[in-house]
Amino acid sequence: MYLYPDSEYFRKPLRAQQDHVDRGWLQVSVVSGSDNHPVENARIRISYTGDPDGALEEVRTDSSGQSPVLELRTPPLEYSLDENEESQPYAEYSLQIEADGFEPEEVAGTEVLSGVVARQPVRLHSREITDRRPDRIVIPPHTLFGEYPPKIEEAEIKPVNESGEIVLSRVVVPEFIVVHDGPVNDSGARDYYERYRDYIKNVASSEIYATWPDDAIRANVLAIMSFTLNRVYTEWYRNKGYNYTITSSTAYDHKWIHGRNIFDSISRIVDELFEDYLSRPNVRQPILTQYCDGRQTNCSDRGWMTQWGSKSLGDQGYSALEILRYFYGNDMYINVAEAISGIPASWPGYDLQTGSSGDKVRQMQEQLNVIAGAYPALPTIAADGIYGPATGNAVETFQGIFGLPRTGITDYPTWYKIQEIYVAVSRIAELN
Repeated sequence: MYLYPDSEYFRKPLRAQQDHVDRGWLQVSVVSGSDNHPVENARIRISYTGDPDGALEEVRTDSSGQSPVLELRTPPLEYSLDENEESQPYAEYSLQIEADGFEPEEVAGTEVLSGVVARQPVRLHSREITDRRPDRIVIPPHTLFGEYPPKIEEAEIKPVNESGEIVLSRVVVPEFIVVHDGPVNDSGARDYYERYRDYIKNVASSEIYATWPDDAIRANVLAIMSFTLNRVYTEWYRNKGYNYTITSSTAYDHKWIHGRNIFDSISRIVDELFEDYLSRPNVRQPILTQYCDGRQTNCSDRGWMTQWGSKSLGDQGYSALEILRYFYGNDMYINVAEAISGIPASWPGYDLQTGSSGDKVRQMQEQLNVIAGAYPALPTIAADGIYGPATGNAVETFQGIFGLPRTGITDYPTWYKIQEIYVAVSRIAELN
């Protein structure tokens, strides 16, 4: 649900640690691992990480599988805005989740920043599944606070004319990418099938602070997406004999953390930009846009973006493209992928709203009705191709459930969120 700090849903304060003086918000979403349907009445026990026996609150999920939006104590906002600040800028919470008919799950280290909504996804698995690997989620320190291996330098444009290489003929946003949860040579690391947008949101939430200026976040998201699409386009790891798209190691790629929470400000920007990537003139492939934090590791002499430097430029009013060109040069451009895999219906190119009509409206109405079968809070509507008040109300309800601004207008982010959820709930089996 998209909420603002003065909303009644934010008036649920929890007991705080002594050094936590600011406030952020957390909402937990629980779905079934077998069909992606929401789990109603799941019990969620919240405590400070490191003090699992000291429960702060116990809540239950609604018919959309969501907890109330909880107000939590955090360190001061300034900690995440000051490059020289050495104190941890986020609070860490642990969650214990139980529901009838499901195995219990635990998440340790959910991060909550001052003034930002954090959303923690949880997948519960049926007790009937006896061969499932334990899936306790442990979220390690954020890359700007913890210590991680620096990126090993690579050429930003890959040679693609070698004999036997697999190279795609065009830039396509994939539906899934396969993440190897470890460094390249770790044969024991697990591989995960991850939706592309979820992967980008995960990495951005792990590598920058959601409290930064929007254009600094946009610049970093564009760099992450372009890097990722370069790996997809060049089939970089498959050409080396591996069966995955990308790793979770900062030495090779980006930090991806299985099961971590996502921040609203980052999620919103990824939804705005997810078709985009960075390119240079006369180069077909997305650019492998490497970067470093600029504090623990200095990479300015390599022509890479520094994350803290991007934040500083964002503070000065630079646009996302201006930030990117400051670091990567003036011949860097924002391009758009030619296609999006796994999407039943492409964006019509304009907002759908009251008064709109036609096949695109009918497609959207039909998809909302399928989603309503899994989310009972969403009303069913006549699939008549006419965008009337009932359709606007259904869209507004959908936006509220899935963390979008409640406008009742099917804009670009809403359209693709409907496509994403429709695909998720209409498939019985997911790639897990």
